[in-house]
Amino acid sequence: MVKKSSENMVPEVSRAQAFREMLRQKRLKVTSARLAVLEVLANSRHPLTHAEVQAVLKDQVIDPSTIFRNLHDLAEVGLVNRTELGDHVWRFELVQDNHAGSHPHFVCEDCGSVTCLPEAALELDAQRKVEGVGTISQVLLKGQCEDCADKAEPR
Repeated sequence: MVKKSSENMVPEVSRAQAFREMLRQKRLKVTSARLAVLEVLANSRHPLTHAEVQAVLKDQVIDPSTIFRNLHDLAEVGLVNRTELGDHVWRFELVQDNHAGSHPHFVCEDCGSVTCLPEAALELDAQRKVEGVGTISQVLLKGQCEDCADKAEPR
């Protein structure tokens, strides 16, 4: 499906076609399962666990092990970021222009929800070498999300 932008009349490729091209460029076979996993990740505002991706795809006939393999294959070729946020659970998110590399995350210590923070939220370079410490590969903030904070406040 090709859409034309009324502003400059340049064809705009559909997201599914863009995913197909991304997979081909990374020399991965284009399958309906891979396209479905990419679509789920593209529609999410935060990193998803394997179980969360599986829950979204529950109505499709995709084996959980296929979803798991696809998440890892996509991460291996750099189309998906794989992050472990201190709870020994891998979370996956689509690599996008606004989150091209590692970016900070906020984890609620009460409910476990994960939120991507905008780069501007921190003044740290997530790939920076720190003298005497090492190289920072990931920034993680923990605290209480707004929902949990609201529940904790006395009325």
